[in-house]
Amino acid sequence: MSGVRRLGRRWRRRRPLRTRLAVAASAAVALVAVGVCTAAFFVIRYEMFHQLDLNLTQSATRVIQENRDGGPQVVAGECRYLSAPACPQIVPALPAEDPAAPYLLPVSAPVREVATGDRVPYFSNITLSGKPMRMLTTRLGDDKALQVALRSDSVEKGVRQAAGLLAVIGAAGVLLAAGLGYWVSRTGLAPVARLTATAERIASTRDPRHRIELPPGPPGRQDEVTRLAASFNTMLGELEQSVTAQRRLVADASHELRTPLTALRTNAELLARADRLTDAQRDRAAGALARQLREVTGLVNDLIELARDEEPTPLLEEVRIAALAEHTVTAARAHWPSTPFTLHIAPDAAETVRPGVPARLTRLLTNLLDNAAKFSPAGLPVEVELTASRHARSGSGSGSGSGSGERLELTVRDHGPGITTEDLPYVFDRFYRAETARALPGSGLGLAMARQIARAHGAELTAEQAQGDGALFRLTFE
Repeated sequence: MSGVRRLGRRWRRRRPLRTRLAVAASAAVALVAVGVCTAAFFVIRYEMFHQLDLNLTQSATRVIQENRDGGPQVVAGECRYLSAPACPQIVPALPAEDPAAPYLLPVSAPVREVATGDRVPYFSNITLSGKPMRMLTTRLGDDKALQVALRSDSVEKGVRQAAGLLAVIGAAGVLLAAGLGYWVSRTGLAPVARLTATAERIASTRDPRHRIELPPGPPGRQDEVTRLAASFNTMLGELEQSVTAQRRLVADASHELRTPLTALRTNAELLARADRLTDAQRDRAAGALARQLREVTGLVNDLIELARDEEPTPLLEEVRIAALAEHTVTAARAHWPSTPFTLHIAPDAAETVRPGVPARLTRLLTNLLDNAAKFSPAGLPVEVELTASRHARSGSGSGSGSGSGERLELTVRDHGPGITTEDLPYVFDRFYRAETARALPGSGLGLAMARQIARAHGAELTAEQAQGDGALFRLTFE
């Protein structure tokens, strides 16, 4: 049995899904067709023999009424003919009481047992003069048994004809099952075939713009395979966006790196001929080279940071956001001495903690403060505020329900030119720089990195035009 199972598993592994589905569907329908035909055969056979048994019972009842006091004898012996009525005979319990004339029907020990009452009446099949017969043996009074027989060859012929007809119907059902199985496998797996073809085409062309054509209809009435194809299309859309973003990042990075690398090569070549330069020219070239090296190093570090999608779990710890904001604002005051920084921390937010990586959250706040200081005119403050508030939330899953949580919100506002309506959708894009920022230092990666760090920590970073003047960045921890 285990060998058969191994052969079955080996066959399933070597056959494609369409073949296995067609065989399974065909086998299921064929099994039902054969089962129905088999059941119909036994029902027809039972009904035909039951009708013959009813005729024998009626004949036996009539003979009993007519010969209740009769002795052992052959009452009628014409049942050998097809159209003749039933032939009955009366058999005593003791063989010594048998009549001198021979019996027409065979007499056996069970017949004597019926006569004595030791056995219940029964039906049996016999052969008389080479013809099939159906015989009923029942009790007749005390110590006598009645045997009644009828020709059964017409019934058996009808049973054979029904068996042949049902065999033809079963074979047709098997063939129909094979056709239906093939049709089911083709139609049922058509979306899977299209999905496979699309995946193979994407693998060969490396072009994620291909999509699987979905059948028309509302989304709520789609079957599982169509939903799978729709999910695959959604995945392809995400893949296309990822590939597009990757290509844009590479193109933007190469563009941003080209200018400082060209300047680095120029200054390096200039310093290679230092004997032809004056001391002032040599110092100026060395300073420019060092500054450009720092810019390239910072740009490469930013690109490496942006390439990381999530925070390393072992570095997560409970971070007190208020202390982190105080530390970051203190560092920003030293880095931007001409820009005053104000920090307001609400009392209910002073001890609030959130899970995160302190170094990464510090980088997030530093980028926001550097961006604000860069656009703030000298002497105008950058305002930092940390507040906490209660808000309703709904839970999902077992064991959780609706309740309330604490939202932590940190805002950074400057008093610079602000963000125009045209620039607002793109302020967090990589390498995007507004018209007013192109003359300022930076690579256009700071805000993109800040949003990525925020989302990696389950927070949301948004930008808006502040009331009056300046820009307002809002970092929200749920």
